[in-house]
Amino acid sequence: MKFIAELSDAGKRLDVVLQQRMTQFSRSRIQEWIKTGRVLVNGSAARASRLVHAGENMEVEPAEPAPLHASPEEIPLVVLYEDDDLVAIDKPAGMVVHAGAGVHSGTLVNALLHRFGTLSGVGGALRPGIVHRLDRFTSGVILVAKNDIAHRALAAQFSGRQVEKVYLALVCGALQQDHGRIERPIARDPVHRTRMTARLDSGRTAWSEYRVMRRFTAFTLLEVKIGTGRTHQIRVHLSSIGHPVAGDTLYGAPGRTEGLPPLGRFFLHAHRIGFHQPSSGEELVVVSPLPAELENWMANLESDGSFQTRDNRV
Repeated sequence: MKFIAELSDAGKRLDVVLQQRMTQFSRSRIQEWIKTGRVLVNGSAARASRLVHAGENMEVEPAEPAPLHASPEEIPLVVLYEDDDLVAIDKPAGMVVHAGAGVHSGTLVNALLHRFGTLSGVGGALRPGIVHRLDRFTSGVILVAKNDIAHRALAAQFSGRQVEKVYLALVCGALQQDHGRIERPIARDPVHRTRMTARLDSGRTAWSEYRVMRRFTAFTLLEVKIGTGRTHQIRVHLSSIGHPVAGDTLYGAPGRTEGLPPLGRFFLHAHRIGFHQPSSGEELVVVSPLPAELENWMANLESDGSFQTRDNRV
């Protein structure tokens, strides 16, 4: 599709002009085309926010919409536990749980469908088996339901706050207390829409508890338990008390630490999850060891020796 900008288009954003010309397509879809280089202005790629000038040539190469169901992909998975009802996966950092926000392949769901075939359908065709989620750059244990009955039983445990979720987080700075509780509501940041915030009176109730596992000169290793599962909860809560997760630049951590190699992710790991087996009711605990890249990065840190718990093995 080719268009020539008219005088009435001058000063408008590129994505706005194109959406007005192609009303059959949503603005978000047009923005995705711009982002992936399918839109050219005077023969060159441009940003969605670029202001259009009269007389400019705009060329659009539409793409088919993403499939409304996930497709199997041969991607390696580490299985921590499996039975007839569920499977616990050790998700690596960088893997998205399911399709969305421009990501349509390489997800955990794509890998699960190749490995296990049919999963529960409660979550819909794009999220088969997915009972709960982890952020893209959070590693660790995640539960997946194989059938609808198991999915509903696990979902009820999560909503009833009967699931024990324990994380390991390395945070910037030294916490004064060896343990504490953060109870602040979490809401979408009204200014930075990709962030959440705990600095507003409004929001969804959330609480996190932490205890110090090990202290370093410039960092502190924490074990964190959460009783709610809000978006970015641990990252937001720890940042709100002045101790963002190491490597989490979205919430205030520095991108680099002098004398240390780049971390390449934020230091947050879903270490342990406890729940009841959906069919038998048996209490189960699944543990994911700290990934090698985090162990190795932490090995470069200098311990200050001021405090260390007896059961600090991770």
